[in-house]
Amino acid sequence: QTQPLESGGGLVQPGGSLRLSCRAPGFIDNFCVMNWYRQTAGNQREWVSWITPAGQPMYADSVKERFTITLDAVKDTVYLQMTNLRPEDTAMYSCRTTGGKWCERSLWGPGTQVTVSS
Repeated sequence: QTQPLESGGGLVQPGGSLRLSCRAPGFIDNFCVMNWYRQTAGNQREWVSWITPAGQPMYADSVKERFTITLDAVKDTVYLQMTNLRPEDTAMYSCRTTGGKWCERSLWGPGTQVTVSS
């Protein structure tokens, strides 16, 4: 397995949209779960969303009905479509891939910065 790599972060106005990508070659073909987390300075890391190989999603209450997680197996990529963004969504967003025979192996990406500001 290789470390995942996030992309798609940037500066967006409140109410705007942004799509994050997490590419993990050789992992998405056979994995246990993929998670998105976010963290701001001085705060604990917050879980955002996960998706299973079957495409089953789960979301934190803070992003429910605003964020959508999807999987593109052909591109070895998981996406996080973020809409109606709020200043409190500002954070470093990181993906974590989990795999292995017993789902014992996890790898973190370096993260991509999302800033929501006018």
